[in-house]
Order: sequence, then structure tokens, then C-alpha cells
Amino acid sequence: MNFRDLEYLVAVSETLHFGQAAQRCFVSQPTLSGQIHKLEEELGATLFERTNRSVHITAIGQKIVGHARQILEQAEVIRSLGSDQNDLLTGPLRIGAIHTLSPYLVPLFMLELQQQHPELSLELTEATTDQLIAKLRDHQLDGALLATSPPGEDLEEIQLFKEPFWLAHPRDHHFYNKDEVSLVDLKDEKVLLLSEEHCLSEQIISACKIDSRDSANPLPRLNASSLETLVQLVGMGLGITLVPALSVHGGRLATDKVILREVSIPQAVRAVRLVYRRTFPRAAALAVFSEIIAKVLPNTVR
Repeated sequence: MNFRDLEYLVAVSETLHFGQAAQRCFVSQPTLSGQIHKLEEELGATLFERTNRSVHITAIGQKIVGHARQILEQAEVIRSLGSDQNDLLTGPLRIGAIHTLSPYLVPLFMLELQQQHPELSLELTEATTDQLIAKLRDHQLDGALLATSPPGEDLEEIQLFKEPFWLAHPRDHHFYNKDEVSLVDLKDEKVLLLSEEHCLSEQIISACKIDSRDSANPLPRLNASSLETLVQLVGMGLGITLVPALSVHGGRLATDKVILREVSIPQAVRAVRLVYRRTFPRAAALAVFSEIIAKVLPNTVR
């Protein structure tokens, strides 16, 4: 058993396809399949159940893959320490981010990150909060940019910034003539939300006290998975919504039919943080990564 065997093992577990795993590892499929078979013989256990059409990982295979990821992670730390003692941000760094944050935050820091740390290989993943936390705990990610505090004592967090919510309403809405929009003004409005798996929806419900509304008049919850879609629906006159401030920066959500503006609701804000495993050996690298993010933030967040 060697590091390469463990890399093959992890690749098959993530793709559940021997051909795709071989491509990822830059070897032929027979080579990879043969090494997996030798590893199974060495361990005396079946790691994958194979049929002509599918590959499934066994229960013991899942446990072994978890340990394999930890070993490969530690090996990468050793390589990075040996390659450059002066730069903490070298080698691969796997960062996840929620869908309502990634498209708007990542472009702000990416250029700065590449210029300051050219030896860093940043691998980005977009997913929901629950999916990212699961990937963190499964050692598939090194850190995750989230807007909710993670459960459990096995995870740590670095507070990054607080991001206010902005109001999006149709241009011909009666809010157009109001200098300020407060919580009271939203009481009888139809507030459009993303689908349930997005934490942003629950944050808006909490901040605007929408959950205290009459149950006979439920809030419309759409299957939209992006803020862009939600704002387009607002432009059609289907309701109003709240969006994070970073999504407004740079005109990403701009449309002639929708007004994007600040609201006078102090609690309408989310706290963005970088979450990582307590046992992650490169926590210092994540601290440097966080400092770079702080440098490039616009004045619409605090």
C-alpha cells in the first residue's frame, strides 16, 4: 500500500466510475483497476461492489476512504512545508462556498490571491450549507464560506464580515416613492424566497419576522436556485425579495425593471464566516486566506 494506491481509492469513491477515476489520476483504467484489486486483496476486504453498469462503495470501503483522505491531507501538508517555508498558501487548498455567496465574493479576491500567492492551487466547490458541512467532515474540503454557524464542536470558524440584505422591488411598486423602507412596510408584502435548501431563505424569514404572519396567508417559496432568477421574477411583478449586499455590487443583478436599495432593518444582515475542521493542520493558511478576503471587500459590507 502506498500514497498512489490511496489516491486511486479516493478517486474511485468520488466518481464511482473506474474510467473517470483513471482519467483523474492520469493512468489507464486497467492500471487503476489492478491496483484497487491488489489493495482489496492486501486488506482482505471488498471496497467496491461492481456490476456492468455501476460501482458502489461498501460500508468498510467508506471507512477506509475516510482514513485515506486524512493520510493524503497530512502528506500534502508535509509537501507544502518542505516546498516553501515562507508562504503558507502553497499547494492545493479546497474551499467551498454557498450558492448565494460564491459568484459575488470569489471574483473579488481571486486576482489578489493569485498575485500574492502564485504557488497556491485553489479548488472551489459550490453547494448548500448542509452539503458543504458534510464535505468538510468527510475531508473533501479544507474550508467552507458559510452564512450560518456550524453545529458541533469539531468545527471552528473565522468571522469574515457582516453582509446586509438589500431590497429588490419592481420599478412601478409603491415603495418607489418611499425614502426608507422599514420592517413595518414589509408586513403585507409578498416576499419571494429561494427553495428550502438555501439558508438565505430562513435568514430572511427570521430577519423580517415573516414567520409570525397569518398561516392562512403562507409565503410563496419558489424552486428558484439562484438570486438572478429570483430578481427576474420580481421584475415580472410577482413580489419583492431581499438579496445579500455583495450580489448588488458590480451590477450583477441590475435590471431596468427592478430597484435594488438598502432597507432600514438593522437585523436584516447575515454573518459570513470561514469554517474548517478543528483538527485541520493548515489553519494558519486559512487565516492568511481570510485576511486577503478582508482587504478586497466593498463598503457595502462591514
